[in-house]
Amino acid sequence: MNICGKVGEDYNRRCAIIIAAISSFITPFMGSSINIALPSIGAEFSMDAVTLGWVPMAFLLSAAVFLVPFGRLADIHGRKRIFGYGIALFTLSTLVAAASTSPAMLILARAAQGTGSAMIFGTGIAILTSVFSPKERGRVLGLNIAVVYLGLSSGPILGGLLTQHLGWRSIFLVTLPLGLVALFMTLFRLEGEWADARGEEFDLPGSAIFGLAVVAMIYGLSILPERRGIYLSLLGILGLMVFLYAEIRVKSPVLDLHLFLDNRVFAFSNLAALINYSATFATGFLLSLYLQYIKGLDPRTAGLILVAQPIMMTLVSPFAGRLSDRKDPRIVATVGMAFTFLGILPFAVLREETSLAYVVGSLMVLGFGLGMFSSPNTNAVMSSVSRKFYGVASATLGTMRLFGQMLSMGLAMLVFALYIGRVEITPQSHFQFLMATRTAFAIFAVLCALGILASLARGNQQTERS
Repeated sequence: MNICGKVGEDYNRRCAIIIAAISSFITPFMGSSINIALPSIGAEFSMDAVTLGWVPMAFLLSAAVFLVPFGRLADIHGRKRIFGYGIALFTLSTLVAAASTSPAMLILARAAQGTGSAMIFGTGIAILTSVFSPKERGRVLGLNIAVVYLGLSSGPILGGLLTQHLGWRSIFLVTLPLGLVALFMTLFRLEGEWADARGEEFDLPGSAIFGLAVVAMIYGLSILPERRGIYLSLLGILGLMVFLYAEIRVKSPVLDLHLFLDNRVFAFSNLAALINYSATFATGFLLSLYLQYIKGLDPRTAGLILVAQPIMMTLVSPFAGRLSDRKDPRIVATVGMAFTFLGILPFAVLREETSLAYVVGSLMVLGFGLGMFSSPNTNAVMSSVSRKFYGVASATLGTMRLFGQMLSMGLAMLVFALYIGRVEITPQSHFQFLMATRTAFAIFAVLCALGILASLARGNQQTERS
């Protein structure tokens, strides 16, 4: 079956869009669905809280470690090849996860999924950028990011329904057909190959240093404010400094630092992405607790309220992407960051009597801002580098996303530890919980303000169109 339509000039582009859309849906859908299913998984395997935490953590760590190296390998050996390996590994590990008979087997399968997703995210955006001209990228990237948000927003709802009626293993099983379709299309429908850095060497020592530093840093952030979390985070930062020192002296680095040193647009666009995710990722976590502990809502109702944000992101992203094809992506992304600030700020004054309409309205503003920011910022990053760096650029942006997510959760947990301590949240501690929540959102609002400055500081867009 040929779902790309007639073979012709647009054939490959349609195939690339479909393949990228499938892969961009299943990974965030899987992550958000599994979070809902964690209690069921823990009950079946009798897992303690720490072991259960490794089900999502194994995925994040593996993805963060391999994103940049696989982006570089894709530039050298072919983006289609690495993408195909990634889809195959993700699909196979999904089957293994569904058939898991022990916590160790499930955690290893999740780590393999993370490795596969690193291959996918390190190449998917790069393939779209390779196939489409600069004047069309914003529109296509906007559609692709809308699919990511669709996966994020549908995950909690569909994941909850699947877990409740068919069991948590069904979450893995329903994504298998999508993975197989993407793999088939990549192998037998997508034509051509893109390896603009073919023949260059791969920096294995640099990749190893980077991987170890990322593991230390992300794991350290995840267990803050424990003392070992502080030590590991500092060790990870030191490792990244060693990595940067080594990379500037390597002939063929895994991450060309001149992309940051000599490319203002690339550097500040990635910084803006890091700040954006650091300021917004923990929003769902904090508001989920607020709606259930303070407002007394059940998980299903709380989830329906929180969906207001990703729905707005899904609707706005395609429009923002098309707009960034006609206007300077810097301006569009900065407007998005400004609306993100306006969406975060109201949560810094949350009270017990705050209305649900207030929460939903603020989430919609936040979703509008994130939708306006993401695809233009991605367009700015990808259009600021030459073709030989598409894989590394895509992977670097993905790494900023993962770092930002972990930093956001680390900040939230640190504030909780300072205000509440390591105790169960009860009605007696609701006042401290509200203080902690307001403090976290105030910090996130300040980060958003800094993000506006970072977005503006990138200067005029220097793309292939100029």
